[in-house]
Formats: sequence, structure tokens, C-alpha cells
Amino acid sequence: MTCSPRDGDRRDCSLRHRRARQSRPGACRSSTRLNPPVAPPGAEQPDWRLGRTRRMGGLSSSEKMAEVFAYESSELDWCEDNYKHSDHVVEYFNTMSSFFFFIISPIMLYLLHPYAKERSLAIHMVWVMMIFVGLFSAYFHMTLSFVGQMLDELSILWVLAVGYSIWFPRKLFPSFIKDRSTFSRIVLAITVITSVSSFIKPTANAYALNCFGLHLLYTLVIEMRCCTDQKALHLAKLSVALWVLAISCWISDRFGCSFWQQLNFCYLHGIWHILIVMAVAYASTLVAYLDASYEIPYSLPGLQFWPCDKWAVGFPQIVLKGTDKTRKRC
Repeated sequence: MTCSPRDGDRRDCSLRHRRARQSRPGACRSSTRLNPPVAPPGAEQPDWRLGRTRRMGGLSSSEKMAEVFAYESSELDWCEDNYKHSDHVVEYFNTMSSFFFFIISPIMLYLLHPYAKERSLAIHMVWVMMIFVGLFSAYFHMTLSFVGQMLDELSILWVLAVGYSIWFPRKLFPSFIKDRSTFSRIVLAITVITSVSSFIKPTANAYALNCFGLHLLYTLVIEMRCCTDQKALHLAKLSVALWVLAISCWISDRFGCSFWQQLNFCYLHGIWHILIVMAVAYASTLVAYLDASYEIPYSLPGLQFWPCDKWAVGFPQIVLKGTDKTRKRC
């Protein structure tokens, strides 16, 4: 049984959902939806998503606008039990785990600032936009609305576009591209076209974004072949391990939901949020270090872990040894 604020009163809906769940111990959520009764042609038909009636002739523009903002108007529904902890939040744990982006992003903005100040302040756009990724992810999982889905996916797409524009190695540019500004304009054009195309089949967007992740992984492998810095190699292994764990959680939640329902553990997508933001923190620092080695070699870039380099784990940071004023100590 699936119920939502679209069905009318939210509290009554949540109560019905809990009763249905209690009748099936151990299940996280039902995989079926109730089909609303169909009214005869020309008659008033209930709109189960917006709690109102409309004629069969169609929706007005304002109704269509309300439709895409409505709860559960997205075709995506993750494995977590809907409305389990709140009548107003569809996927509570997925929503709360999205706020992890708000914790990591300011830390990475601080740690990358010496490098960004020397290289380009535009680098801060990556982690500023990651804050919006967390915001839109929280909104999407709170409502499962179509607008939330598109904001979530498009914000990720634009983070990738900014990362490509700033950090993609010059030596891997296609032969017809001679400088980074030209490459950035091409990336911008492709991103705009992709953003528009994403509305054609929204259910395919997440898979396309993960394909970008595979390409970035391939690029990282190529870059690390000629690297001898042990700290960089260690950071690369950590980045890949976190990405593999994250994508495994995403795939398991998407395609193995029935198995996790039997275990009454339907929170893998929320764990994906935490793992992927850490993977991005590690990988972006590694890519930034390689970029600094190519673009500003005079700064003598090095890698350390914050808050203390002696710790086995921590947040990676770039230390520019060429100037004392940019060096941080634990």
C-alpha cells in the first residue's frame, strides 16, 4: 500500500500506511500502488496526487505546474520505507543523510583555499555547488517530487561540468582543442544540451550520471600510471574504494530492494550519500594536486591529511610548500 499527501489528509494517510506495514512484519514498504477508481467519460474524476477534482478534458497550466511539485510525482521511489518517521517527509533517512553535504563542503572549501587562491578562485565553485547538491537531494527525498528529482540530478550534472572544465588534463584534450577556455566552452554547450535532454526520459538520468563517474575513474587511472608519489597513490586507492562502496550501495538499493526488505534494512541510498560525498572529497583533492603539479609547479604542491597528517584517516588537503604563508600545520 502506498499513500502520500496526494491522497488527501496526510495524517490519515500515514496511519493507513502504518497499519498496512504492521500487517506485514519485516517489510520495508509495499511494491504496489492502489489504482484510483476511474470515472466515466465527462464526469468529475478525483486527482489523487493533488487532493482535488478535475474534468477529463485536461489540466490548466497552473494545475500542471502544481502537478510537478506534488509529493511522489517523480517516477523514482527508493527502497526506504515512505513516511516511516514523519507525515511530511517521504524518505526520512535519505533526506537526513543529504545534509552530510553541508558538513563536508565548508571543510573542503577551507582546505582547498590556499590552492584555489594560487590557481583560480573558480575552483571554489565545485564545493559551493556541492552544497546545492545536498540541498536539492534533501528536497527530492523529502517530497519525491518531479521538480526535486530534476533539481537533484541537474545540480550533479553541473558539478561534473565545472570539474571537467577546471581540472581535465590538458594532455588529454582532443587534438582540435588548443586551450582550456575553448574546452570549457565546449563543456558548457554539452552541459546545456544535456540539461535540456534530461527532461525527455528523466528515469535514465541517474544512469547517465554514473557513466560520467566511470569516465572520471578511467581518466584517474590514466593519470596515476606515471605517478610515483606514495601519498597520491594512497589517496587514489582510498578514492576508488569509497567510490566502489558508494556505487555498490546505490545499485543494491535500486535493484536489490526485495532482499534488503527481508532484512528490514532499506537505508543503502542514504549510506550512498555519505560515501559519495567522501569519495568526491578525496578524488577532487587528488585531481587538484595533479592539476597543481602541472599548472603551478613552482608552488611545490604536496598532500597532507587534516586535522593532522600523522593520523591514518582524515580530510585530504593540498599544501603549497613554495610559500610559508599557504602552509597549514596540525
